[in-house]
Amino acid sequence: MSLHHSKRGRIGLAIGAFGASALLLAGCAGGGGGNNDDGGASGEPIIVGTTDKVTTLDPAGSYDNGSLAVQTQVFPYLLNTDYNSTEVVPDLAESAEFTSPTEYTVTLPEGLKWANGNDLTSADVKFSFDRNLKIADPNGASSLLYNLDSVEAPDDTTVVFHLKTANDQVFPYILTSFPGAIVDDEVFSADAVTPDQDIVDANAFGGPYAITSWDFNKTVEFTPNENYKGLLDAPVNSGVILSYFAESSNLKLAVQQGDIDVAYRALSSTDVEDLSKNKDVQIVNGPGGEIRYIVFNFNTQPYGATTPEADAAKALAVRQAVADLVDREALSTQVYKGTYTPLYSFVPEGFTGAIEPLKEMYGDGAGGPDAEKAKATLEAAGVETPVALSLQYSPDHYGPSSGDEYALVKSQLEESGLFSVDLKSTEWVQYSKDRTSDVYPAYQLGWYPDYSDADNYLTPFFLTKNFLGNHFSDQQTEDLILQQAVETDQAKRTQEIEDIQTRVAELLSTVPLLQGAQVAVAGTGVEGVTLDASFKFRFAPVTK
Repeated sequence: MSLHHSKRGRIGLAIGAFGASALLLAGCAGGGGGNNDDGGASGEPIIVGTTDKVTTLDPAGSYDNGSLAVQTQVFPYLLNTDYNSTEVVPDLAESAEFTSPTEYTVTLPEGLKWANGNDLTSADVKFSFDRNLKIADPNGASSLLYNLDSVEAPDDTTVVFHLKTANDQVFPYILTSFPGAIVDDEVFSADAVTPDQDIVDANAFGGPYAITSWDFNKTVEFTPNENYKGLLDAPVNSGVILSYFAESSNLKLAVQQGDIDVAYRALSSTDVEDLSKNKDVQIVNGPGGEIRYIVFNFNTQPYGATTPEADAAKALAVRQAVADLVDREALSTQVYKGTYTPLYSFVPEGFTGAIEPLKEMYGDGAGGPDAEKAKATLEAAGVETPVALSLQYSPDHYGPSSGDEYALVKSQLEESGLFSVDLKSTEWVQYSKDRTSDVYPAYQLGWYPDYSDADNYLTPFFLTKNFLGNHFSDQQTEDLILQQAVETDQAKRTQEIEDIQTRVAELLSTVPLLQGAQVAVAGTGVEGVTLDASFKFRFAPVTK
């Protein structure tokens, strides 16, 4: 793959195999890309409301959509995707290409600056990736850098990524995602997550915006960064205020009354349906890709590896019985009124290689539940019933309907007489710490893809060193994931992606439930809200 900036714009060349494998999705209304040589921001500040909390501002310590919503505005990326496109093109970089099967070389423009005036050079890039791997925070995305061996910065404008395995079809995509954020090596710690306020006080930003005020999970104030030189046009607004709401009902009221300009993540389906009848607001829809699923901790779930009654066969039977009993159609219609649809796989519909192995393997074989099948599975494994299952969800991170969703899951499991479910909830900031500390035997997660390729639903979840931190490890799965990532024959790669889904359906590290789309609600005078195929809501084109 070779990607180049021209002096007058951006040109993406030789996309090759992984360009062909990208999901092509049509976005909704919004602005276009470009450089920011045409002048600064104008227009009134935009007020955006959300319930989606930040874990940490430091990209090395977070791997969640709430944190990304802030990071994508203020940190630079070597590569990115333009509005309404899945094509990987240069952002901060001037060019990017494979100079050998295991070397990916990026050239930076000369004279780049951070918002604080520090020089932005190849040393910052090398530092950013080195620290991410060294810190390896359990809530971070260092697991995506599994194929990165080392980073070299031979001069101020050249970066060479040395890869462990040749012909990596996914690595350029990864550079557009969480671990691709570049940070200021004069501000950030080399071996620990840097406190949010330290980053803000140092004005260590290089994206379209800088943060001028930070009140953790209450209010963030963004101001256009005059030193930004990258893919996107300069912000058309004079700034953005991001306001956090504890309850979605208050978020709905705020956009309904015009107290905020845009409400994004997360209104309930009932709220969206109600607001769609309001002439003072507009509903903005974006392409799908979000999934919701249950994670099992292989150490602490019933019969897990560290429990007194540890038994791998019984633990698998418990997971299989859950898969037999969940009624996805009921979750879709009763809780989400069809705004989420049943998901019977690990890669959602629309992505190359997506299949539905769970539909045939579990329940009634057609997507519905089957209590008798679940009972037979547990009996065959010698599992005593009812199985005591502790199930956790977050009431604030995945929208207000999470409580109804998991109450219905609990009901579905218990109505069979095969489970006794202890259902509990914890707010996201604590939840994100607990889930990687073996506190929850089974728990809710959701996922927005970092890049538009099926790999992003496999690599972060099912490698041994994975984002879930749920102690899942399977050599066959590992080998298949690493193999598809370097497969240049598209037909073979698609088959490998299908094989991975079949294998993880047998092992059930997670039980997928639902697939959904992006939704924002904005005032009728607001323009440029773009929920595109990059799955990032970028503030720069929004105006009113």
